Amino acid sequence: MSAAKIDTQGLRMLVRKAVIWRSGSQIVSQLIAWASTFLVLRILDPADYGLYAMAAVVLTLLGLLNGYGLANALIQRETVTRKELRQLFGMLLVLNILLAIAQVIAAPLIAQFYEQPEVADLLRVLALVFLTNPFLALGYAILSREMDFKRQAQVNLATAMLGAVVALAGALAGLGVWTLVLAPLSVFVTRAVAMTIVARAFMWPSFDFRGAGAITSFGGAVTLSSIFYFLQTQSDVVIAGRNFDAATVGLYTTALFLAQIFINKVVPPLNEVAFTALSRAQADREAFANGFLISVHGIMLLAIPFCLGLAVTAEPFVRVVLGEKWLGIVPLLQVLGCAMPWMVLQVLFAPATNAAGRPGIAVRNAAIGALVMPLAFIVAVQWGVEGMAWAWLAAYPAIALITAANSLPAIGVAPTRLLAAVLPTALAGIVMALAVYLGDKALADAEPVLRLVALVALGATIYCGWLFLFARERLFEFIALVRNR
Repeated sequence: MSAAKIDTQGLRMLVRKAVIWRSGSQIVSQLIAWASTFLVLRILDPADYGLYAMAAVVLTLLGLLNGYGLANALIQRETVTRKELRQLFGMLLVLNILLAIAQVIAAPLIAQFYEQPEVADLLRVLALVFLTNPFLALGYAILSREMDFKRQAQVNLATAMLGAVVALAGALAGLGVWTLVLAPLSVFVTRAVAMTIVARAFMWPSFDFRGAGAITSFGGAVTLSSIFYFLQTQSDVVIAGRNFDAATVGLYTTALFLAQIFINKVVPPLNEVAFTALSRAQADREAFANGFLISVHGIMLLAIPFCLGLAVTAEPFVRVVLGEKWLGIVPLLQVLGCAMPWMVLQVLFAPATNAAGRPGIAVRNAAIGALVMPLAFIVAVQWGVEGMAWAWLAAYPAIALITAANSLPAIGVAPTRLLAAVLPTALAGIVMALAVYLGDKALADAEPVLRLVALVALGATIYCGWLFLFARERLFEFIALVRNR
């Protein structure tokens, strides 16, 4: 066995271990968080979620400048010195303190824009999140470079449990919208402390930034891409908050939250592992391209049935999990669920092009989305919140295809290979969705719980059966990947 082969096998084992810990812990922590979230949804009102969404969109926008792009710059590099880590820590402190101050100052103006005075108080308290980011990002960079996702996973799991407890306790105590503020804040604070300890990130920051040009250049490109991505995916909340009342915004953002569960909760940890692993393999173009395709195979195999399945089971799902007061999200969820597989596909390209040392590609792709999606939402808002949902389905397929065309040459993958990776699972998902839709019509008078269970079983059977009959290699490939064979 050659040395190169040994290195490849070693990297495969590291990646497999990283995926198991990072995605496995994410699944467990999200199950805990979802159980808490669905219980809290039954207690709180749509208006509470609408108010929080108005504040959260500002936190998300400023959070794009929090320095995680700088951390990714160090992860992407082959070697890193302690001086560079101290410089990173210093940059993170300066950035996040300024962001916290900016959010506090802007809070009254944001509240005035939405015509919701309580939003100002929410933003002032949420500014504390920025003070945790330097410690989180530094620990994340150190552990990711070591591909030590086990300790990251342990921290994430423990703090997710704490957040779930705080959320449920706050809802039961009648804190209303403040429940949605205190729960994530408790998670950020405890996670920052724990991440610093497990990463052994005990060092003084350096505010001498000489020689850090390469870090800031790469980090700046990643940050710019994130800002464009924000405009692409969060401008709808701003537009909805300006045009609808808090309860209507709450219905829309809750539907969006459910439709994007897979992309927001399952895909990010897998993309973190993919970025780190592909950064290590960037010198071997064949291994790099194959690694990207493997990630596309596996993630789309799971994403398509989840998203389409949620769309066609929206009504019984909402009745069983959320309750009658949330039935207004059903038509939104039916449309958004059909759009999300395109979004999942699109977000898989940026980690690969960034790992290849080409962050400008992700910037260009995100800039296109930042132009197209706000325009689509501005037009669609005339038809209410359902129009906003249809804007996702109308625009995102085009954005995904443009992203693929711009990214595939840098990754070293031909369009036909990407099509071969996605098409079999897409066909299986469409057949599954049609079967479940017809099954739902036949079971329309059944009890919601029995109806939902029967539809999920039918969908799983049809999807796996179709893959076994017509795309067996995709199914066996995924099983072999899980078994590391």
